[in-house]
Amino acid sequence: MSPLASYRRLFDLAGPLYVAVAFLGRLPLSMSQIGTMLLVSSATGSYGIGGLAAGALAVANAIGSPVAGELADRVGQRPVVLVQSIVGAVGLVALVSLTGTDAADGSLIATAGLVGLVLPQVGPLARVRWRPITRDTGHRQPRLMDAAFSYEGAADEASFVLGPALVGVVVVLVSPSGAMLLAAALLAVFGCAFAAHPTARLTGGSTGALGGDGRILTAVFVGLLLAQGCLGLFFGSIQTGTTALATEVGRPGLAGIIHSCLGVGSVLAGLATVAISERVGQERRVLVSASALVVLSLPLLLVDSVAGLIVTVLFLGFGVAPYMIGVFSIGERAVPAGRVGLAMTLLAGATGIGYAVGSTLAGRLADLHGHPAAFAVTVSATVLAVALATLGQRPVRRMLAQVTLARADAPLTG
Repeated sequence: MSPLASYRRLFDLAGPLYVAVAFLGRLPLSMSQIGTMLLVSSATGSYGIGGLAAGALAVANAIGSPVAGELADRVGQRPVVLVQSIVGAVGLVALVSLTGTDAADGSLIATAGLVGLVLPQVGPLARVRWRPITRDTGHRQPRLMDAAFSYEGAADEASFVLGPALVGVVVVLVSPSGAMLLAAALLAVFGCAFAAHPTARLTGGSTGALGGDGRILTAVFVGLLLAQGCLGLFFGSIQTGTTALATEVGRPGLAGIIHSCLGVGSVLAGLATVAISERVGQERRVLVSASALVVLSLPLLLVDSVAGLIVTVLFLGFGVAPYMIGVFSIGERAVPAGRVGLAMTLLAGATGIGYAVGSTLAGRLADLHGHPAAFAVTVSATVLAVALATLGQRPVRRMLAQVTLARADAPLTG
């Protein structure tokens, strides 16, 4: 089946409405992270405080999302995502209101954390739905699942193009507060729509737990969590460095737009991964992508203009989605079928933890030494990713072979 045919079959199975709401429903999270940084930084005059607030939101989301994922595995996604969407939208409005009251820095950081605790991770939960959606496709299901994860990786990256771009445009035309209110509105509408879509009925019913037959914290999966942590470190530090450089040159409102350029190449590369031969294992794809990130991130250490940064992040993006697609694809195969929701949200949560560390560390360094110090954190994150990918080659390859054999001996199910 050709790449285009695979995508066409996926969208026929799910329906255009699902594809639309699953994409738009993930925008608020991508908007809230950089939006919180810009909102709090502008209110306090400190990159460090802005980075701490954005980091608090990301850490809390990393904690809350796996809890929501575990609950969704048990009772289904519909009630869980519906509550998250409504409460999360209210929380974003509350954060905006608080920044207009001269509240203490600690109050802003704490409120951002509470908001992050309830924001839904639509992207990881959307990945969970594809196996049951494709369950009746017979021998084509493995190829369609590869296409589904390629699409989801590209969709995540596209959301991190459009989300920061929307924030940047609204910040320039209105204010950081306006950008956060837009995120709240999108969450209330499309988060609830994602929860209400009929495909949500295909989820839930698991009775397992973190242990026994539902055990997911194997050595391989822990390695995947660390790998996503590196990607989060990459995201948090490059976003902070971008904000610092844009402010240093007197164009702070461009930070979101510049950062969104990272996702342009990433989206293209993500969609193209479905064309890679199945003989090229996911573990090898992760290693190659991580190595590309190292090489492509090095120019960040020298860039000192908006134009130079735009060109650098455009090319850097080509390594991001293939890396993330590989990690999530391995993660979906590394856990029991009834624990996929928890696994996907744990991986997303690890990204959030890395983002928090990256944005906080890079924010402190940017306050002291400017944007080059923040970008040094970005380069370090890519080096760590290569080291982890190298160590994981043999155990991941062995695990994938075992899963392939097991699924070949059993009927395909959702």
